[in-house]
Amino acid sequence: MTKNYKFLFFLILIIALFFRLYNLASIPPGLYPDEAMNGNNAREALETKNFKIFYPENNGREGLFINIQALFLSFISKNEPWVLRLPSAIFGFLTVLGLYFLILELFLKVKNYKFENDDLNENDFAKKIALFGMFILATSFWHINFSRIGFRAIMAPFLSVWAFYFLLKALNQNKKIYLYSVLGGIFFGLGFYTYIAYRIMPLLLVPLFYFYFKNYKQNNSLKNFYKIWTCFLLLTFFVALPIGIYFLKNPADFFGRTTQISIFNSGHLLRDLTFNIVKTLGMFNFVGDFNWRHNFSGKPELDPIIGVLFLFGIYVSIKLRKNENFKLINSFVWTWFLLAMLPVVISNEGLPHALRAILMLPPVIILSALAE
Repeated sequence: MTKNYKFLFFLILIIALFFRLYNLASIPPGLYPDEAMNGNNAREALETKNFKIFYPENNGREGLFINIQALFLSFISKNEPWVLRLPSAIFGFLTVLGLYFLILELFLKVKNYKFENDDLNENDFAKKIALFGMFILATSFWHINFSRIGFRAIMAPFLSVWAFYFLLKALNQNKKIYLYSVLGGIFFGLGFYTYIAYRIMPLLLVPLFYFYFKNYKQNNSLKNFYKIWTCFLLLTFFVALPIGIYFLKNPADFFGRTTQISIFNSGHLLRDLTFNIVKTLGMFNFVGDFNWRHNFSGKPELDPIIGVLFLFGIYVSIKLRKNENFKLINSFVWTWFLLAMLPVVISNEGLPHALRAILMLPPVIILSALAE
């Protein structure tokens, strides 16, 4: 399998790169107003040398992506609009690569599973799932579209995928635990500079902590367990500290956009919440985002084949819920799915909303890959 595996791996990477970079200067045409505002802030940051943690204009935006756009403008061209989109294409491509490693790390630890296909060992099974998930994301219009638009949200799945890969890497082995936990903490902390929906992600640490605590306790190695989590959380804290301080001093910027679109402003909370959940769950297979900036208006976020695989992957996940080897995968993927859905369903604007749901992409892809 080695030759085919390596060939497919690099072929999928080439496909991912092609779909994200081809004709980037003209597709999609022009700049959306939000992209143009990012460009104005980026140019201003270059001219004033004032790179902000948070840009309060245009409903407020975390500053990391805009500052990266500014650097691209300074090195490539200050007058080419497509340069504002190049960081998105790069982050989108790196997310495809990161998802491969994350899936591989999740499934390599599946032990003693009775595969229907007896010629597949555990490593081959993990690689097959990882390659399939990688291919689905590489060719996903949902992800390709946002990889070609200059919005900060594209960084949220990128940083979360790599953060959890490094954390799992540290938890799954005895070597280089400091390196991997530090890298995981850096990536996880940087996520707070990307997109509002990312603020829910710390709750995803809970199932990982619980699952590995039990494992390390059984192996009498809690000392290493605490070292890993201490490094990870300390790095997360220190990396996220500047934006945390900013929000403490400017609470209106923290709550501003969230308050504007919150479902809690509705006079029919339960009704609207129910409708929002139905719309969000239906966006994958039935009716997707109607905003032409985000999607072919109303088209499901998953194409018909992947949509069926997604539903079958859910069936496989439920079927294996009692299997000891899949408990970590199920708890991790489903917690991610539900947490990432929460910021979407508690908003009351433009649902279904592909952009606001962008953090749902990794668990959706993993569930779809389960159906292979």
